Amino acid sequence: MSTRTRSGTARTSLGFALITAAALTLTACAGGEPATAPAGATGGAKGALPTEDVVSAVKKNEAAAKLLPAEVRQRGSFTLAASVATPPSSAYLADGKTVVGVDADFAAAVAKALGLEVRREVVGFEAILPALGSGKYDVGTGNFGVTEERRKAIDFVTYVNDGQGFASRADSTLKAVTDLTQLCGLKVAVNAGTTFERTLEKNKGRCAEAGKPPYEVNVYSETGAIWMSLQQGRSDVVMNTINGVRYAVTQQKNVKFLNEYRRLDVGFAFRKGTPLAPAFRAAVNGLKADGTYDRILRKWGVTASGIARSEISPPEIPAPTK
Repeated sequence: MSTRTRSGTARTSLGFALITAAALTLTACAGGEPATAPAGATGGAKGALPTEDVVSAVKKNEAAAKLLPAEVRQRGSFTLAASVATPPSSAYLADGKTVVGVDADFAAAVAKALGLEVRREVVGFEAILPALGSGKYDVGTGNFGVTEERRKAIDFVTYVNDGQGFASRADSTLKAVTDLTQLCGLKVAVNAGTTFERTLEKNKGRCAEAGKPPYEVNVYSETGAIWMSLQQGRSDVVMNTINGVRYAVTQQKNVKFLNEYRRLDVGFAFRKGTPLAPAFRAAVNGLKADGTYDRILRKWGVTASGIARSEISPPEIPAPTK
């Protein structure tokens, strides 16, 4: 049986934030597959994030806007609960206030296409989906993977494809994690309330079935804390988003990308039965047609995460059979 530990040091504090910032601005990765970094960060200072404006030129999509509920059109805005973690999905610029990333650009572009204003509030990842269900916010972003469990209570409008990936220290004997039993006896760092945590907990009996010691799941509330735990030897492996892991290993010493484990569609999250979904889907597909979609992906170095078309709550992409 796996041990589930939640680190108290993962809570936000100024001291911890400074330590995390330092860890994520160390020099290049050692080993692993080639990592993707945002376009604006390549050839420049480590940790520099792109600031190219790929949104202001977006024109209103009249057909998509007509799909909005009348009350939203009259209000002229939607409330967005946004989780801020690490690039390229979401991050703060150096001012500590400006939120940027794939999620932010897509939210801003969709708002422009629909003729609406975004009223963003930064919210902890674990709190967003319950808050949507209660009606506190209209939309949520946080690199939310579409799973069957989540589809029971949440509607999604997809805009990229990301998923689950692994990283380790450069001296690890691991080259790839294709079967979770390869983690047996190791400590794995994940964020709370994520598909990573659920995947590991769901499969925690696999090690016993294989006659191996269990893996330990170290759960943290802050993304920076999972990387600190790896660097400090408190964890052996990090499981996080594919794009997030690929970016992080370009910013740290002695860390390597292991592999993509599983792909998942990622979408805007809404309360179940939302009338906003058709308009958001039409807006995303309009962004694909006018080229904005590809410009956002190129800006953040995640062109491999493109999808053919936006969908409303598509079925979960099947997990690996091993």
